[in-house]
Amino acid sequence: MKFVIPEMMPAAPEIFVFLMACAILVLDLFLSDRLRVVSYWLAQATLAGAVLLTLKVMTAAPVFTFNGMFVADRLADFLKLGTYGITFFVFTYSRDYLRDRGMFRGEYFVLGLLGVVGMMIMASASHFLTLYLGLELLSLSLYAMIAFQRDSAVATEAAMKYFVLGAIASGMLLYGMSMLYGVTGSLEISTVSRAIGKMSPDNIILIFGLVFVISGLAFKMGAVPFHMWVPDVYHGAPTAVALYIGTAPKLAGFALFLRLLVGGLEPLAGSWQAMLIIIALLSMAVGNIVAIAQDNIKRMLAYSSISHMGFFLLGILSAGPNGYGSSLFYILVYAIMSAGSFGMIILLSRAGFEAERLEDFKGLNQRSPWHAFLMMLLMLSMAGVPPTAGFYAKLLVIQSVIQADMIWLAIAAVLLAVIGAYYYLRVVKLMYFDDATEHAPIRAGWDMQALLGFNALLLIGVLPWVGVIMELCRQAIKTLS
Repeated sequence: MKFVIPEMMPAAPEIFVFLMACAILVLDLFLSDRLRVVSYWLAQATLAGAVLLTLKVMTAAPVFTFNGMFVADRLADFLKLGTYGITFFVFTYSRDYLRDRGMFRGEYFVLGLLGVVGMMIMASASHFLTLYLGLELLSLSLYAMIAFQRDSAVATEAAMKYFVLGAIASGMLLYGMSMLYGVTGSLEISTVSRAIGKMSPDNIILIFGLVFVISGLAFKMGAVPFHMWVPDVYHGAPTAVALYIGTAPKLAGFALFLRLLVGGLEPLAGSWQAMLIIIALLSMAVGNIVAIAQDNIKRMLAYSSISHMGFFLLGILSAGPNGYGSSLFYILVYAIMSAGSFGMIILLSRAGFEAERLEDFKGLNQRSPWHAFLMMLLMLSMAGVPPTAGFYAKLLVIQSVIQADMIWLAIAAVLLAVIGAYYYLRVVKLMYFDDATEHAPIRAGWDMQALLGFNALLLIGVLPWVGVIMELCRQAIKTLS
């Protein structure tokens, strides 16, 4: 193993997760349906092992390897640990859902782990090629997962839409990178940044490249006007897959923005700031207003996701360390809220019945006061109602915009957040003030019940440590090279 240590040790977590995904894929061929749970437990053990390896290779200073194409720094470690934790929740919530629908196969967990490898590579990318390879590994895993329910025409349609639009967006991102390469003569992010710093920010090729890069990034995060895939994919994909798409990949999207825009294109901040202002405003407006008209909770959460990406971008466009730290905190809180919300949909679903309509939540307090309380916490946090973590997440990104002297944008964000509160409170109203239309008992494994309770309570239990977490976020941002 000695020859492995110098060059490959910083990438040990990625190598471990990839090898385990391959091993689970092969082992699953020899497992009977009764023993299929072995693949699930191995996937969870892989995530636990990745946590230990990431903590072991963690260093205070950034470490570059693979000829400067891969960096292990605090930002990457922070995002990787968040990705492992969220994915652990996703796999736990998905287990019974997949089993009830005859989809409990090792491929789901293998694709999930390969997606995690893609996210890890994106978090540690210090080169355009590494960034793109990580993004495509994640994207290909998601395309396959959406079409996982092969006999579902809706899922197949969603997968095709996402695949076609995703291919176009990847092409746009790649084209933007190629234009930046043509101008700077390098694909290494830090070298690109130094080269751009010596050039005029009005260089037409730089601006064209930036436009294509921003378009690709906005698509991957589901921001307006590149949002058209989000509601169809959330609605068409099996809920276990929609849960995966709506959580951990958002952390990878943050890495994409930070590595490209801040690490590589910060000298062009004046240009991309103006673009992101428009995208953020449109995302908050379209997401919150269109969500009001939805009667399907998965589509409602899809439009909610679009609006949350608008709030997330407020921190990025403030173009300062406090703003980047606020965006990191926001995306972590959003991933936790999204995991809990989809977890509740899975909890109320059962074989032959998908609890994906708003009316399916009617009278939930009469059936199960505890689960109604958890869902209320999740919805209030999504809406940004104090004293939940969602409120502090919104407050911090809005503060970062105010510090950047964009008071008008902060006012617009607050007004749009108030509009958005309506459709979250509507779910609370259905649970507590309407009569139940469904009286079937709620059945779920003890581990899912415990994790779901922890997931929702975390949104208020974390409040005493918000300052500590924000400081960790800022420290992670400081190491960005």
